[in-house]
This record gives sequence, C-alpha cells and structure tokens, in this order.
Amino acid sequence: MNIANILTVSRIISVPVICVLLYYETLATSLIAAFIFFLATITDYLDGYFARSMHIESDLGKLLDPMADKLLTSTVLIMLIPLGRVPAWMVAVIIAREMAVTGLRAVASEKDVVIAASWLGKYKTAFLCVAIIPLIVHYTVFTLQFQPAGEFLLWIAFFFTLWSGWDYVAAYARYIYQGEQVS
Repeated sequence: MNIANILTVSRIISVPVICVLLYYETLATSLIAAFIFFLATITDYLDGYFARSMHIESDLGKLLDPMADKLLTSTVLIMLIPLGRVPAWMVAVIIAREMAVTGLRAVASEKDVVIAASWLGKYKTAFLCVAIIPLIVHYTVFTLQFQPAGEFLLWIAFFFTLWSGWDYVAAYARYIYQGEQVS
C-alpha cells in the first residue's frame, strides 16, 4: 500500500458512508454527504497525481482506481433515484455506458490494445461529479436552488456520456477494421 492506493481505498470506503447519510434525508445529512462526495472526487485526482509524480504506480492501483470511480458515482446515482433527484432511465444509461466501455477495454486488452481515457471521457466524469454534488444537496440553501442546477449539469454529463461512449466504440471499430492504433 502506498499513498495513491490509500487515497483510492478511502474513495471506496466513502461509498457506504454517503449511502447511510442519503438514507436519512435531511438538509444536514445531505450537506455532509455532498462534502464527503466532493472530498472523494478530489482523491481521484490526487491518487493519480501521486502515483505518477512519485513513480509508485501499481497493479493494485490500476485495478482499484477505475473500480472506485465507478462504484462511487454509480452507487450515489442509484441512491438518488428513490429520493426523486435523478431519473432512473438516465442512471441506467450512464451505468450501461460504464459497463460497455469497461467491457470494450477488457476485450481490447486481450488483443494487447490499450484504449486510453479520452478527453470526452474526462469531461463526462468531470460533469458527472460536478452534477452529483448539487443533486446530493438537493435543498434550497440561502436562496440557492441546488436541485435545478444539478439537473442541468446532469444533462451535460449525459450528453458527454453518450458522446464518449460512442467515441470509444468507434475508436475500437477503427482499430479492428482498419488496423489503426487506438489512442
């Protein structure tokens, strides 16, 4: 275990804590859950930064990091469905895209092809995380309406979800059918 992996594991540990806080639907628990989610998203940036800058990348980190990201965002989105904060169909499409891209990367890796994260995928992740925070808060605080802001940002994230998913499929298809290197 190194600092990067500890940060990744802390992101995984934050998931049940956020779930419990969301279960007790109050302004206070929502604010705490949003703050913990915010901290967890920062660890996603920091674990990669430390792993690269300190040259401590590990197989464990390569396995856990994307799993932690998907676990965090998918679980929180699922928890927001019964609270009426996100539409179930949208969450289903977002999670399906995550599973499809993960499967596509696994198939590609069997052929020694690396499908790197694209800028579209990074935008999708950024907008999704930024959208989830006001959706967790949900309540109006000091005249700030968090729910509509979160919904607006979620639509932007959804757009990038579809676009980046299509981009990954197209990149893989180009490699298979034309022999181009996937970047």
